[in-house]
Amino acid sequence: MNNFIFENSTKVFFGKGCVKEYLSCWAGKFGERVLLAYGGCSIKKNGIYEEVTSILEKAGKTVIEFSGIMANPTYEKVLEGAKIARENEVDWILGIGGGSVMDCCKAVSLAAISKKDIWKEYWAKPGIIDFEPLPLGVIVTVAGTGSECNGGAVITNEGLKVKTGRDYPKCNPKFALMDPEYTYTVPVRQMVSGSFDILSHIMETYFSEPDVSNVSDDISEALMRNVIQNLRVAIKNPEDYTARSNLMWDATMAENRVIKLGKKCDFECHQMEHQIGAFTNCNHGEGLAVLHPVYYRQIYKYGLKKFVRFAENVWQIRRGDMTDEALAEAGVNALADFIREIGLPTSLKELGVTEDIDLREIADSCNLSVGSYKKMTHEEILEIFRECI
Repeated sequence: MNNFIFENSTKVFFGKGCVKEYLSCWAGKFGERVLLAYGGCSIKKNGIYEEVTSILEKAGKTVIEFSGIMANPTYEKVLEGAKIARENEVDWILGIGGGSVMDCCKAVSLAAISKKDIWKEYWAKPGIIDFEPLPLGVIVTVAGTGSECNGGAVITNEGLKVKTGRDYPKCNPKFALMDPEYTYTVPVRQMVSGSFDILSHIMETYFSEPDVSNVSDDISEALMRNVIQNLRVAIKNPEDYTARSNLMWDATMAENRVIKLGKKCDFECHQMEHQIGAFTNCNHGEGLAVLHPVYYRQIYKYGLKKFVRFAENVWQIRRGDMTDEALAEAGVNALADFIREIGLPTSLKELGVTEDIDLREIADSCNLSVGSYKKMTHEEILEIFRECI
C-alpha cells in the first residue's frame, strides 16, 4: 500500500432513536445559538423538523433557520448562509438532510468565520485553514454522498460554471446522527440515485493503483456487493430496515477515507459529471450512472487485472473460456445491466442534455485525473459525452 496519514474526527451515533437519545447531549456541548440548516419542506412533512426543534428548544437553544438549500448547492447560497450566521452571531450549525445540505453547511462554517473569498482561497485551489470553522453537527436523512464523515464539500459557482469539491479535515462534522428510519420517506428515485453515488464512490477508489493485494481493494469489493444486494431489497421494500441501514453505512464507509488509504483514486467520472451538472444542474447520481459504463469501456484495458477482479469478485461472473479482456468487459456489461435494472437513465438525453448544449465547452472545463488507469484528454472526454447523448 502507498503511504498515508489517517484522521477522522467525526463521532457517529447510528441506529433507531439516536436523534432522540443523543441530540440534546451534544447540543449542550456548544453555544446557545444554533443555525438550523435544511433543504425544502420534506422534513416538516415527515415530522423530523418538529422532533429536532423540540429537542433543541428543551435544551434551551435559540434556533435561527437557514432553509432552501438546493440539490447542487451554489456559492451564492453558501454566502447567504454565512451572512445569516454572522448577523445572528450563531455559535454552531446543525444540518439536516443529505449530501447537499451537509456540503453547504461545511462551506458556511468556513465562510462565516473567514474574511477571505472562500471560493478563491479554498475551492478554486487547495487552501490552508488556519482557523477554527463554526462547529457543525449533522442529522442524515439521505444515504449517498457519505458527507457525514469527512470534510468534503462540493459547491457550484454558477457564474464561473464550475462545480468542484475539496476535503478539509477541519470541516468534518463534530458529530453525525444516523437513524436509518429517517431515510424511509426519501422518494425511491432519489434513494436509487443516491445509492448509485455510493457505488460510484467505491468504484472510483477501487479502479486505481496500487493493483497488488491491498486491504482497501478487499474492503471495496465487499462494500460494492453490499450496495448491489441491499439496493435491490430496498427497491422492493423501501422500509426494510436491514437494507436501509446497510446502505446508510455503505455511504459512510465509501467516503470516510478508510478505503482511500493507500490508493491513488480516479474520480474522473465525478469530474465529468460535476461539469455536466454545473452547466445543466442534472441529478448527480443519475449523471454518474450514464457516464460510468461508457468511461469504463474506454479504460478497462489499461487496468485489466482490476477489471477482471471486478467481474469475478463483485458480479460473481465465472471465467469459463473467456480471455481476460472478455471477462473484464463482461464485468462492465454487468454494471450497465444493473443500471438498467434499477431504473436509472442510460443517456444524457434522458437528463435533458441535448446536442444543442456545447459539449466541447463542458469537456474542456473538466479536470483530468492523475489517478485514472488511462489519463484522459479533453477530446476523449468529449467523445464520451457524445456517446452518452
